[in-house]
Amino acid sequence: MPDAYISDSNECLYLRVISLEEFIAARNIMIYFSVKREPSTQKIAGAALAAGKTVAFPLCYRRGIMQARIVSSLDELRPAMLGIPAPPDTAPAIAPELLDLIIVPALAYDRSGYRVGYGGGYYDRYLTGISAYTVGLARERLLRDELPVEPHDIAVRCIITENRVMRIGITDM
Repeated sequence: MPDAYISDSNECLYLRVISLEEFIAARNIMIYFSVKREPSTQKIAGAALAAGKTVAFPLCYRRGIMQARIVSSLDELRPAMLGIPAPPDTAPAIAPELLDLIIVPALAYDRSGYRVGYGGGYYDRYLTGISAYTVGLARERLLRDELPVEPHDIAVRCIITENRVMRIGITDM
């Protein structure tokens, strides 16, 4: 994908996320730190922090265990598992049931809200039984009609692309 497309889609994704009613209403947000050519999340996290929201990032441990850890600045993040920036062990944890919104990473999403991740199953385990509103960010060019789904896979409730907001089970907006 051309750099101009990546840049333009990142800006459109950012504007769609911060305009989302669930983002605006959320007090406690968990978001991943994007790397490489993933849809950018840093500006979204910065907007949430500037709005006074509690912002958490995942901290992953071996055996598929993940916790949401609160930060007050992106400067607190350091390279962790797979080199992905994460909060330190000393950052306060927030219980999953206190999260209002979770932005979930993926390599690609399908129109039903299922994703192809990095294969560790961290998010599928974490999202099991969670009531937070889950959002996937996807570049329109990587949105698929259907992806392989396993029984343990958890779909997100909303997919945002640079072109639209797709609430799963509801007509495209």
